[in-house]
Amino acid sequence: MHELGVVFYVIRDVKKVAEENRAEHVESVTLEIGEVTGVVHDLLRDCWKWAAKKEPLLDGAELIIEEIPAVTHCESCGEDYETVKYAKICPHCGSDSTYLIQGREFNIKEIGVT
Repeated sequence: MHELGVVFYVIRDVKKVAEENRAEHVESVTLEIGEVTGVVHDLLRDCWKWAAKKEPLLDGAELIIEEIPAVTHCESCGEDYETVKYAKICPHCGSDSTYLIQGREFNIKEIGVT
């Protein structure tokens, strides 16, 4: 379960930013997660609840997940399409000369503090 490791890194970074900004408590953390990162959102939320309780600065902080859809670009016809629905083969022209242009992101978008 790599979600727990991911949560530990997020907490480390959030604590650093919160402390640098002299925040008293973190109320929420918003993550942008690409659709094809392989991160299971429910597991991530469970790990977050467990790990955040152990940090006074984060205890009770809400985890908000915004999913970024996966989009693939076809070099042959120049069209973009839904990666999860069509995978590597372009639905417009049938080419496999494609590459992912978004959907693997994992970003801390926002930290809500008091």
